[in-house]
Amino acid sequence: MSDSTASQNPGWRFPRAFWTANVVELLERAAWYGVFVAITLYLSRILGFTDIEAATISGVFTAGLYFLPTFAGAYADRIGYRAALLLAFGLLTIGYASMWVLPTLLAASGLVEYGREVVFTGLEDGWQKWIFIPVMLVIMVGGSFIKSVITGTVARETTAVNRARGYSIFYAMVNVGAFSGKTLVKPLRVSMGNEGLIVLNLFAAGMTLLAFVLVLFFYRSARSAGEGKQFSEIWRALVAVITRGRLITLIIIITGFWMVQHQLYASMPKYILRMVGEGASPSWYANVNPAVVVLTVSLVTQLMARRTALTSMTVGMFIMPISALSMASGNMLGGEILGMHPVAFMMVVGIAFQGLAESFISPRYLEYFSVQAPDGEEGLYLGFSHLHSFISAIVGFVMSGLLLEKFCPDPKTLSPAEQAQRLEALAGNGPMPEAYAHAHYLWFTFVGVALVAAIALIVFGQVTRRIDARKAAAGE
Repeated sequence: MSDSTASQNPGWRFPRAFWTANVVELLERAAWYGVFVAITLYLSRILGFTDIEAATISGVFTAGLYFLPTFAGAYADRIGYRAALLLAFGLLTIGYASMWVLPTLLAASGLVEYGREVVFTGLEDGWQKWIFIPVMLVIMVGGSFIKSVITGTVARETTAVNRARGYSIFYAMVNVGAFSGKTLVKPLRVSMGNEGLIVLNLFAAGMTLLAFVLVLFFYRSARSAGEGKQFSEIWRALVAVITRGRLITLIIIITGFWMVQHQLYASMPKYILRMVGEGASPSWYANVNPAVVVLTVSLVTQLMARRTALTSMTVGMFIMPISALSMASGNMLGGEILGMHPVAFMMVVGIAFQGLAESFISPRYLEYFSVQAPDGEEGLYLGFSHLHSFISAIVGFVMSGLLLEKFCPDPKTLSPAEQAQRLEALAGNGPMPEAYAHAHYLWFTFVGVALVAAIALIVFGQVTRRIDARKAAAGE
């Protein structure tokens, strides 16, 4: 083999920091997705938060995880990547361990008794459940470091020859971790009932503690401390993004897509368990989304290569109403479909459409956003490209809580007669209580959100094209 051929062969040889970073990314994703796919169940079933309270807390938590990484990345540049990862995994371990310990302490105090079915004895009206808020803040701050530091490590520890392979390995690790974390939830919940929602956090704490140990002994990065952007520069970039009419308009429009996408975690787990029963597998259904993205993103990107970024995004935006409509239709169908409850089957179909829509939207959105940034500041601007997820997490999760309470309420809020009727209906004996007759209206609401966002993107495209044409004609 000639030297030139060898230089073009990326191979599998990467520095130890690269492999360490990817392994701990897998562990962190397994911990995060295992906990997050069941977070609203944990908040309601274990700690006694209402649907609205649980959704609001989860929404603010998720929003913070999308907003803080740019600032956390800047701080990581100042203190060094190794120190930043140790700080991150230390905080995550403390946070997840606290989510495991907190219910035990409450049970010891006599406030709550938990097991296969949680029996609340005052926690709903007590102040003690709010102890969980600082715990989630610890996890939010710890998690905000991970994305920027791990992706930064991959960039720094690869070369032009092997960078594409390096990022493909990173992407694979993310998806393997996400899949494994979500897959664990179902057997824990089946074998241990609601107590499994507590033990899941012990698993997460174990994963992040192992990651901490691996970083401590094996991670030595070429990234040194004292580099990177100043916080003042980041604030200026944030102000620049939110004051540019075109960018902030696009962010608000794409927020419609992510409001529906966030229902995978905000509404879907509770909706499925309430409408199908405890034997359903919402965490497994959630795995359909990344599976479809992995299978279709390359094909979709190639298919739309000759189309503009806005065209590709528009196609994806019009897929989202189909996704939400599919999720709604399960409650209007009768009889099993391929051996599955119709609500569960159509939920899987809807989630698959979500994954397909994401393949059309996400890569091209980042491409469009980067083009709008001034030369040399693409990276800084892209740090705020996910402001749509910050907004959609808060709005989407709060909407979820309100809609669940109205159309698909927590069974424990029903009368004993209605609770009995629901159990009989889940066993195939008669209809669901009147409280669930219009449960699918929850998804109709998001059909409307997605449709408005799709139409808005068409209008956005037409207006921006006219503006650009006028500028071109004026020689600007």
